[in-house]
Amino acid sequence: MTPSRPRERPLNADPLSASAATPSFVLSPHSSQPSRLGFAVKVLGRPGLKDHDGRRWQSGPHLRLSLRYLDAIFNYLAASGIRMYRISSDIAPYITHPDLPQFHAQIEACREELAALGAKARAIDLRLSMHPSQYIVLNSPDERIARAAVADFAYHAAFLDALGTGPEAKIVTHVGGVYGDRAAAMERFCRRYDALPEAIRRRLVLENDEISYPVTDTFAIHERTGVPLVFDILHHRVNDPVGIAPDEACRRCLATWPRGETPKIHYSSQRLAEREVVRRHHVTGERTTSLQPAKAGQHDDWIDPDDFLGFLRATRDLRYDVMLEAKQKDVALLRLRTAIQAAGMQDRIW
Repeated sequence: MTPSRPRERPLNADPLSASAATPSFVLSPHSSQPSRLGFAVKVLGRPGLKDHDGRRWQSGPHLRLSLRYLDAIFNYLAASGIRMYRISSDIAPYITHPDLPQFHAQIEACREELAALGAKARAIDLRLSMHPSQYIVLNSPDERIARAAVADFAYHAAFLDALGTGPEAKIVTHVGGVYGDRAAAMERFCRRYDALPEAIRRRLVLENDEISYPVTDTFAIHERTGVPLVFDILHHRVNDPVGIAPDEACRRCLATWPRGETPKIHYSSQRLAEREVVRRHHVTGERTTSLQPAKAGQHDDWIDPDDFLGFLRATRDLRYDVMLEAKQKDVALLRLRTAIQAAGMQDRIW
């Protein structure tokens, strides 16, 4: 289903002003099936599990080997009761590299393996997603970079389609750069999003970031294009020029999703510990190490359980799945479950 376009508004209008104060719909209260907790890509809780074939192109890496690795990860997820997972965007090595055409047909070569793995994901009730890197920039003023972004989105969509995933398997992206003119950059995103093939648009979702585009901007783009919004709570806490409470910002993002699809959000805690920074002198080559404050928006190893449970309580009438973005990955998820169970909220999310 192509995302709806509720109405067109100027991109410099306040999308959260009175005319937009009430979301078009509020999701039903959570059902008897708990919402999902997921994590991204790398497995830390079981040594030896790889998330993709990481060999260099000279060694002939292939999606077929990556799928064997992914199958082993699915087995681990099923055994752990984890029902949400972000697949590595490197799952098909070099598949969009313009100078390596020998890698371009990997999805076609692995149709049977992909169909079988997709059936397995459905059997274990696993929700999947992907998140292209920060170098995939749809709103770039450089047309070459923008075309490369479209090609990358097309690969992700084709991969998820080949798995046979439903509409809730999404491709997450950011708006991109500002390039000295925010309005023009947002307009480029809208124009190029509208020109995307439907196979990409039905999977693409837009996330607020910690530097350039807060929820107010992503909401304005949604109003122009209909693209659903992923709410990232840490990004919002770092980049919220208007001062919207996190639960309210989340509510507005959830309301942009099509009916019948469970929205997802991203959750992480701010790193507080100092980080070790190593610098090399440009003349002598001497290395020096210093401790620096954590960057705003830098993910912590773990999820703050009190903060997370408080957010769940503040949004108790809403249903959404949660992708955890903690450095300790699945280990952080399993630790958070202990706090969820202690709070008696395992029927809400698990």
